[in-house]
Amino acid sequence: MSFKTNFDRLIQVAEDTAVIIDPIQARHSDIPWYPYGIMNNFQHLKPLLESVDHLFSGSRRIADIGAADGHIAFTFERAGNRCDIYDNGPTNYNGLRGARRLKQELYSEVNIYEQDLDSQFTLDGRYDLAIFLGIFYHLKNPYYALETIGKHSDFMLFSTRVCRHYKSGSPDISNASLAYLLGPDESNNDATNYWIFTLEGLMRIFERTGWRLVAGYTIGDTIASNPQDQHADERFMGVLTRE
Repeated sequence: MSFKTNFDRLIQVAEDTAVIIDPIQARHSDIPWYPYGIMNNFQHLKPLLESVDHLFSGSRRIADIGAADGHIAFTFERAGNRCDIYDNGPTNYNGLRGARRLKQELYSEVNIYEQDLDSQFTLDGRYDLAIFLGIFYHLKNPYYALETIGKHSDFMLFSTRVCRHYKSGSPDISNASLAYLLGPDESNNDATNYWIFTLEGLMRIFERTGWRLVAGYTIGDTIASNPQDQHADERFMGVLTRE
């Protein structure tokens, strides 16, 4: 089978990997598997990746940070890359049981590093690409996280929740460099939700931590998004490189 781009090939590998992983998860129903479609990020990212398609040619070193059950890392490995998972067991959806079970069942060589991403974590050497999807707003110290990743990786695939209003019906603040700190039960009753940035605030923290936006866009509620309401959820998807 021929593919137009390296990323098209990766998407096919992702689909093939899902066919293998799904029955593994079904057999191990004792594990509370991560319930959200993290692989959907591939389709959302696809429009952004033409200029960095070389990153998906294989033989790269990849860090999957905040990896849930590791689907993305295992997909990249099956596409010919060397991959490491970094996540915090106590805040991972199933204490990393899912990722460890998949590693065993897939006979994978992916390394799983259990680190507290809210502490002074570090990464193991240099990476061609860091995958940092859907974890940013769960961190107490997002500035440190971006700085640390930038010391170890040349490129980053990134997504996070953003807001245009600090609450429903409030003035539009999207052009201000701001971040909203959630209360412990203010968003989806999830105490691990912390900082929701405006888009301008997100661009500012990228700049201050030495990242340059290659391409990005937002999806979801691009008019009334706010930190609290699940029906008013807006997400930023982007690819970044070091300055």
